[in-house]
Amino acid sequence: MAIYVILALDVLNGISSLFLLCLGLAIIFGMMKIINLAHGEFIMLGAYATVISANAGVNIWIAMLVVAPLFVGVVGLVIERCLIRFLYGRLVDSMLATWGLSLLIIGIITTIYGNTQQGVPTPLGGFSIGSYQSSYYTLFLALMAAVMMAIVYGVMRYTRFGLVARATMQNPAMAATLGVNPARVYMSTFALGAAVTGLAGGLLAPVSGITPGMGGAYVAKAFMTVVGGGAAILSGTLSAASLFGSVNQIGAYFTTPVYGEVIVFTTAIVLIRLLPQGISGRFFKGNL
Repeated sequence: MAIYVILALDVLNGISSLFLLCLGLAIIFGMMKIINLAHGEFIMLGAYATVISANAGVNIWIAMLVVAPLFVGVVGLVIERCLIRFLYGRLVDSMLATWGLSLLIIGIITTIYGNTQQGVPTPLGGFSIGSYQSSYYTLFLALMAAVMMAIVYGVMRYTRFGLVARATMQNPAMAATLGVNPARVYMSTFALGAAVTGLAGGLLAPVSGITPGMGGAYVAKAFMTVVGGGAAILSGTLSAASLFGSVNQIGAYFTTPVYGEVIVFTTAIVLIRLLPQGISGRFFKGNL
């Protein structure tokens, strides 16, 4: 019995971690149609912000939940003003620009902090189920995934900013005729997506090996999940993260982590082949 409880916790951890990793990209790519290949580097910046802050004496919870999203949000705002705002509607150009941006960020962090692995201790202890060990931090990540989903849903559905943002992404010309400044909405939305991504990096810092190149391990899974989820930024991303996170963890449990990755990428290929509009395009039309 204990083995199935531990497997369920591993699956929950896989789903919640993948959802947190993808939520910021779902805002930037799903809403704004910007192919941000520097998404993994935003995660890395959030992790480094957490490590540097914690090592400087900042409380680990403040470092993860406040410093990381604020820092990456500001970085995202600067990047949007200096680079991204010239690339709206230019998918290929945005891919090339953000790929170059990712290399620039990796180079800067490597120059400053070196290529050695860093980390912070897990702030919560563990517990035992029979002879198996797990961590309370796994449950905390699941709680944070639920909280972030509720916050983003509330902001996008019930606030003026969310209404204006969704309207501007769908028809910026019409929004402009109604007195909305599309440039300001784009800037705010990109900064919000970057901040959410930075939060994910901060939350995953205690359970990840932090290096300048760590983002490369996340960006493919993030795009796979967002594309597989479809146009709905929440219901699509959550359903795809649930599918891929479960498949990855169960496959890794019964085989090896390498085969788990192979299985989840194969599943993504089959899903996109069968549902080219994503899960939400078939099952959650009209949902957020």
